[in-house]
Formats: sequence, structure tokens, C-alpha cells
Amino acid sequence: MRQNSTAPRNNKLKPSSNLIMNGSVRVRVIRTLLAIQNGQSLSSVLDPLLNSLHDGDKGFAHALLLTTLRQWHALARLLDSLADNPIDEVEVRTTIQVGLVQLLYLEVADHAAIHETVEAAKEIEFAHSTGLVNAILRKVAKNPSKFRKKCDKKHSLPNWLAYQLKQDWSEQYDELTQGLRQPAPMFLRVNSSVTSVEGYQHALDGAEIDADIVELTTGFKVANSSGSATSTTLSTKGLRLHQSTAVNALPDFALGTASVQDMHAQLAAPIINQALMAKLSNEKSDTNNKIHILDACAAPGGKLAHWLELISANDESSLFHVKQDNNEMSSETSPAITDIKVTAIDNEAPRIERIRENLQRLNLSQHDLQQANNSIALNIVCADATRWQHGKNKKAATNEPVFDAILLDSPCTATGVIRRHPDISILRTEEDIEQTALLQADILHNLWPQLKAGGYLLYVTCSILKQENVEQMQDFITHHNDAVAIEFTEDCSWGIEQAIGRQCLPIDSVNGDGFYYALLMKS
Repeated sequence: MRQNSTAPRNNKLKPSSNLIMNGSVRVRVIRTLLAIQNGQSLSSVLDPLLNSLHDGDKGFAHALLLTTLRQWHALARLLDSLADNPIDEVEVRTTIQVGLVQLLYLEVADHAAIHETVEAAKEIEFAHSTGLVNAILRKVAKNPSKFRKKCDKKHSLPNWLAYQLKQDWSEQYDELTQGLRQPAPMFLRVNSSVTSVEGYQHALDGAEIDADIVELTTGFKVANSSGSATSTTLSTKGLRLHQSTAVNALPDFALGTASVQDMHAQLAAPIINQALMAKLSNEKSDTNNKIHILDACAAPGGKLAHWLELISANDESSLFHVKQDNNEMSSETSPAITDIKVTAIDNEAPRIERIRENLQRLNLSQHDLQQANNSIALNIVCADATRWQHGKNKKAATNEPVFDAILLDSPCTATGVIRRHPDISILRTEEDIEQTALLQADILHNLWPQLKAGGYLLYVTCSILKQENVEQMQDFITHHNDAVAIEFTEDCSWGIEQAIGRQCLPIDSVNGDGFYYALLMKS
């Protein structure tokens, strides 16, 4: 979903395309914040900022930028209470908020924070505001603990979003809104085809990087050949670092041994893979020798890579190791699956390139899969999931059922990952929820006919808004009589049970991001 700006506009706010990375560290951070308010995402401006600085300044700039974004709306309310008259100039407001962060959250010395911020106002050609900037910052510096408490008292979200969270999560509201303004931990997914989670933890120990093993259990009920439901459980293990670490410091990261992926995001591939294995084990061996699976909206490719790792692994998680029925030879000598076709789609060429880069690092490109002697055909397509239909060309596309399983990492407002992308609270608008829900529905309606009977679709979002999650699923099932919601059982050690699916909030003991999961079967 494209990020839309909610920032106030005025004639003096320079277009974000004119982002200039020069001047002091504070000036560059201010210009970056102005670019974000003008519609650019944090991911598009962070690297230009850091790459423009000397190594010694990068840590401070990163902390100043991210902390200002996390506390943005609370700082704005504090600023309004401190000013005698409304401050309408976006550049002046931004400059003062950068100064407030230094005093309240980064413990920068008073004289340095005030002097350098006043000088920054001059550098961005707003010298007329230096008296105001100086006065407000000096007032706060006299009693920073008082103003920090005032700033921390309520949420740091736009009011429309806070209201919606209150409606959706009244019991968790206070903890949730405070949690969203905190940094998120760094998680690693270990490539099980290369090493174990325990083995990589040992490697991290050798590199003096502390990490805990996190294990999540998932249980759900799937239909069996007799028509009744059978419970299945699986375990997902990952690593949570005590402190975030640059990836180039991680052992064998460049070799594809591990990937950075939120723990709750690591649930996706194992769930859809287990559901597909259950489907295949219930079918006669002569009908499931070849399967075709789809990863829709696949960029940047983390869940796709995880699924490919599971498929490629030489253990019971691999689809090639599905046991045959009727007391026939085991898959060790006569595998039920001989060919797997994997299609991945996303709608922007740069995002497709990102998928390819990630798979290349993990040794999961089509060439790598062929070299490993696995009969896995990987096809990555740049296409719009609201209209794309499987086929070699438009004439061949028939919208007929061809997929045994679909992983839909649906576009969403990304409200569940605000801790990692705090610019979301600035860029999102209330109207985005309705627009995104309509987009999700269009994708679901287009992909569902392409799923085979008995096949599974896993619907995933990184949103914590019910309109995009459980309410979307309820509406979909209402309009599709052949859609059956698969029940997650009490064996699940993650998430909150919903009418359909489960919702992870970024406040549980794992401390993962906000994710929603719903598993549907086509009857």
C-alpha cells in the first residue's frame, strides 16, 4: 500500500524531491522529517541520511530521527501547550520537536541541544524563529522530567488511529498505544536447511551477540479423508537478539544462514506449509505428484524464502517427504511429490528485484534450486494481484483453479509494525483503512477462484485494525459459500482468538509485531 501524507501543507514547505543532505546533523534530520511529512517513507530517506554522514554521527542521527518519529504526535501536543500562539510553519514545528527530543529522550546536554537546534533553524533559513525556538526549549530544559511525564502520559498516535484502536482493543488499549511508541526487538530466522536454531545461537555466542531462542506452537484442525477434522500442531523457532545488530556482524549472514524476520512473521510459511502437507497426505498418491503454490504480494520475499527453505529442507517439513497412504513405500524411496511449481507475484518492478536479491543471498534462486536437484520450478511475476490470473499470457489466463495453496500477505495499513516504521503514524490517513479494505477484498475475490477445491489460502496482514482482518474475513466468507475458516486450537501459544483467525499484538511476551492470520479451505 502506498503511503499517503497527512502532514499540513504550506507554501514554504519544500517539495520532498528537493531533499538536500548537507549542513549539521540536526539540519539533515530536520530535512528528512520534512520529506516524510511531504509523503516520502522512512525507508526511502533513511539510507540517504545515514550515507551522507560520517560514521561517528550516524548513531546520533538515527536515534534522533527514529525517536522523534516515535514520539511525534505526543511532542506535537506538548508543543501546542507550550506556545502562546499557534505555530503554523511546519519547518519551525519540526525544528522545535527535534530539540524537544534531545532534551526529553536522548539526554543531550541542555546547552548543546538548545544552541545546536537554534543554529539549525538558521541553517534552514528560518532565522526569524530562533527566539521562539530558544524560549520554548529553555522552558522545557528547566524541568525536563515534568514535561517528559506530560509527553508520555497519553499515546503518540494520530487521534483517528487512537480512537480506532480504542474501539477494536479496549482491554489492551493503554498497553498497546504505549507499546507502539517503543523500539521493536530484532529477530532472526535460521535457515533450517543449513543449520539449527541452537547451532546458530552458538555461532552468535562466538561473535559475542546475545540471543534467546523463541518457540511458538501452532495448532489447527484440518479435514481428513473421512470427512472429519484432525488436529495438527507445529513448532516454529527463532532467535530474539538482546540488542539490535548490524547484519554484517551476524555470522555467515551473507551466505544465507540467517535472515532478519519478525517472530510473528515467521509463523506464515510453517502454517501454510503444514496445511498443504495435510491436504496432500489425505489425497491418493496418483493425484498429487505435482503441486502448484502461489505467494501473492510476495515482496520483499521473507515469507517466500521461508517457504522455500521448508520445502527444500531434507526433513519432515519438506513437501517431498509427504508419506503415502495405503501402507505403500515411504517417501524416502518413493516420494508422493515429484514436482513443485512455485509462483510469486508482486506489482512493482523494484519490489520484484528485491525478492530476487533476497533469494540470491539465501541460495534460493531458480538456479540454486535446480543445482540442489530439487524439482522446484520458481516463477516470479510482476503483476497486479487484483487482476492477475495464472497463464502464460493474457489469452491463456482463465481464472481456473490451478493452485493447491495460496499465501496472501495482503496489503494493509501496516499499523502492526509502527514500532519499526514510525513514519506510518504520520503518513497514514483515516481514509486509508477503507481504501485498503477494498483493495484486500479485490485481491481475495480475484485469487480465490484460482485455488483448487480442498486447497488452502492463508490470509496474513501486519495490521492491528479489525476492518482489515477479522471483519474482512467475515465479509469474505459471507460472500463465498465454498470458503471454510480453519479453527486454530488452544495449542496456539501466540495471538488472541478472533471469530475467524488469530491476532498478534505487539505487546505479548514474545514482543513480536502486530500480525493477523486466518486460514481458509476451499470446500
